[in-house]
Amino acid sequence: MDSSSSAIQIQNVWKVFGNTSKEALDAIQNKKISKTEALENYNSVIGVSDVSFDVKQGEIFCVMGLSGSGKSTLVRHINRLLEPTSGKILINGQDVMALDRESLQELRNKKIGMVFQNFALMPHRSVVDNIAMPLEIRGVSKNDRLDAANKILEIVELQGWGNKFAHELSGGMQQRVGLARALAADPEFLLMDEPFSALDPLIRRQLQAEFIKLSKQMKKTTVFITHDLDEAVRVGHRIAIMRDGKVIQIGTPEEIVVSPADEYVADFVKGISRLKVVQAKTIMQSIESYESANGKLNENNKSVGENELLSKLIELSKSSEGPLLVKDNNQNNVGVLTQSDLLKAVIEGGDGE
Repeated sequence: MDSSSSAIQIQNVWKVFGNTSKEALDAIQNKKISKTEALENYNSVIGVSDVSFDVKQGEIFCVMGLSGSGKSTLVRHINRLLEPTSGKILINGQDVMALDRESLQELRNKKIGMVFQNFALMPHRSVVDNIAMPLEIRGVSKNDRLDAANKILEIVELQGWGNKFAHELSGGMQQRVGLARALAADPEFLLMDEPFSALDPLIRRQLQAEFIKLSKQMKKTTVFITHDLDEAVRVGHRIAIMRDGKVIQIGTPEEIVVSPADEYVADFVKGISRLKVVQAKTIMQSIESYESANGKLNENNKSVGENELLSKLIELSKSSEGPLLVKDNNQNNVGVLTQSDLLKAVIEGGDGE
């Protein structure tokens, strides 16, 4: 990836917890000692193990894994809530590790918004005062910060709730306030750590949908932590899957579902329907190969975009006489999809039974 378009770069980041973390890291890297040996010999725990990835400007990058995989530890390195044992973190090309206390504070206050699973709202403050808090810390005047907070209230669809106290709101509403508070300071980056996982499934899907819409509108570069693959597939442009502090695979939801890197990832993605992630451009055949077998294509055939998902393609093919014509973003014809191509794409998603 061209690193010039990268908003966040994580380079060979290690986090070893324990008083002898430097010695333990040296032994892990040079003597290749195991996680168990690090614990026994150095009383050290490996939290993050040699992780590298780039997040593009405006991208929602999901980091997912089971509990204890290192995902929440990793995200706290981006704004240096945790110091890495070794490695580099760059934000817009600037080395976060080189920042002095004042510059780091500025980065946290102005450039990075954080949303946790725990809403952490101030119970004695109204909703609007909770949202305005980051601006208050920044020294913005009362009128200006309340103006900004009220604008954000509309964006997260909480108009009319500004004067309520946090404890009077439902869980879903409280999480919206948490999101609004992170957005109030208009940060360039959002770090979201399991933001919706404490909510019941229906509210959760609703907030995911709203967040996706919000993200398109506000174009925030986001690192989104989750243990739920359905959520990662729904929300993320790309996903990194972690296990035991390491990144096992990075790819688009489609790449991860269609070509899992190993058994662990394959197990993870088994439950995800290919209908939700496979795109026309991945399963289409070329116009040449179609025409050599079936004769000239009829230009009046129904056309679809190359990024259209399999579920929609099946829907469209039901009402289409012939094959579907696939067009790229510039409206050029780039391929063909027959009903048997679509059927094959669905069947290949089976588990081989």
